[in-house]
Amino acid sequence: MRFERQLGLKDHRFSCIFKEVSTRKNGVSGLNDIYVVISTIGAVCMAIIVMIIRLKATKRPASIKKIVLPPLFMSSGFLMFLYEPARPATLQVAEALAVGIIFSLFLIKTSKFEIRENQIYLRRSKAFIFILIGLLLIRIIFKIVMGDMIEIEELAGMFFLLAYGMILPWRISMFISFRKLQKKMRNSPNLVVTAQP
Repeated sequence: MRFERQLGLKDHRFSCIFKEVSTRKNGVSGLNDIYVVISTIGAVCMAIIVMIIRLKATKRPASIKKIVLPPLFMSSGFLMFLYEPARPATLQVAEALAVGIIFSLFLIKTSKFEIRENQIYLRRSKAFIFILIGLLLIRIIFKIVMGDMIEIEELAGMFFLLAYGMILPWRISMFISFRKLQKKMRNSPNLVVTAQP
């Protein structure tokens, strides 16, 4: 009888531990789901803001300041890595940056400058909006797929690196293109180019 009671107590303890672990897992999964929803809404809002800024940018002359400042402001986000749980593993860092660089190629392809009346303007591109929406959808799918496999903080760190890896090469390419046109204008002071409709 004593042995059976002891066995029953052990079974009860194991079931309690199992329930506790299961509750914790469900709690973490719930937090991940909330994070995915909130970050998705945030990403959609950011995409809309980028589209509006891009449309306005085509109506005003470009400048080095407008090209360089966004990645500089965004670099403050690296402070998040002072919080240890937000630091991804070395392989995850490499993967996030690689995906970001691949995404940047699409943005570089659709971000060209032109000279209008001795001013440098960003050329309007309909493809840019479609590419931005496509990248946003891919990003959302990645989050949904990876949300249950990686901790919330780590996932946030990875997507920050992905975004920075996308923006930095894009802006560097824009800066180089802008400087080339500036040099062309200096060498041809009487150059006046009107964009084709």
